[in-house]
Amino acid sequence: MSPYHHSSFPAELYGGRLTIDLNAIAANWSDLNNRLIGETECAAAIKADAYGTGQDKVAPCLFEAGCRTFFTAVPTEAVELRRILPEATIYVLDGLLPGTAEHFLDQNIRPVLGSLEELEEWAGVCRSAGKNLDAAVHVDTGIHRLGLSPEEFRTSMQDKDLLGPFKPPLIMSHLACGSVPDHPMNREQLDRFRELTAPFPSIPKSLANSAGILMGPEYHFDLVRPGIALYGGQAIETAPNPMKPVAKVEARIMIVRDVPEGDTIGYGAKQTARRPLRNAVIAAGYADGMLRRASSSDDQPGGFGMIGGHKTPILGRISMDMITLDVTDVPEHLLQRGAFVEMLGPNVAAAEIAAYAETIDYEYLTSLGRRFERVYGPLS
Repeated sequence: MSPYHHSSFPAELYGGRLTIDLNAIAANWSDLNNRLIGETECAAAIKADAYGTGQDKVAPCLFEAGCRTFFTAVPTEAVELRRILPEATIYVLDGLLPGTAEHFLDQNIRPVLGSLEELEEWAGVCRSAGKNLDAAVHVDTGIHRLGLSPEEFRTSMQDKDLLGPFKPPLIMSHLACGSVPDHPMNREQLDRFRELTAPFPSIPKSLANSAGILMGPEYHFDLVRPGIALYGGQAIETAPNPMKPVAKVEARIMIVRDVPEGDTIGYGAKQTARRPLRNAVIAAGYADGMLRRASSSDDQPGGFGMIGGHKTPILGRISMDMITLDVTDVPEHLLQRGAFVEMLGPNVAAAEIAAYAETIDYEYLTSLGRRFERVYGPLS
């Protein structure tokens, strides 16, 4: 794919650049799809603007790769996705908010029903329409967020007033601890899901997110719902990440300056120069998704960037619009004003940099690039 720009202004006006590789996203989906056994369908979670990578570009890319079922979080995401993909099957994970049923019908979108109130409302909608209208049923197997309790699920699935007007095309649940495969709760949820859904062999079932796919076929059932793995994130904490990176953030150097030993850097004077330093100030900050919690201080190190193969630690606090990097050991020719520093990408993994901010790559990716130039093309 040749790079193309998806931004409003000339490139030189941007302090940073976010490059997104659609081919890598498609390759990640294909890799996961190829891991599946039997008739399991590989869907795609495309919520939060495709984890910050741009739903309008990512959705057609995944559809072309072979994906036909998509999961959004909220109705507005689903309505926009329907405009982009008129033939796709689209689910809304947050379910049926009050007053939204007509929009689901108009747009041919499926809510994931996770409460008795939602089931009752959807059954009434089906009766009024005089036909079966597709909606998934969500049963909670232990995460205690959305979903019918096991008792509510057993009762409602036998209640002809609730399930008589429609037959759900999907029963689903969600893993709480999939990122740690050895956690005993994974097996508990798997066993509970099998037991709850066994009386309904003709209804397709879904339990696995990205981590569930990587944990093996017993978690796959009829449909899997990868999210973070599609976007190059690390689904399993305890194993190497097999997915291709899909995004790269680069920020421009604004100034390089000398810092005497003993002086402090940044807001709050939290970082002291232990030796004479050179620092580079780059045009990115927490307003661009460079999380402030990845700041550095005398007490603990922060995140880092990469310049021409050289690791450049963050110095002091990340501010709204700027980050200061230690470039003392970087060759002069790499430190020209306007040169780019990689702050995320093939050399700076999202999971690694997010760890400095005491968070996960999900938060990091979905926060990126509000002010960056956005380019779609290869990361190299």
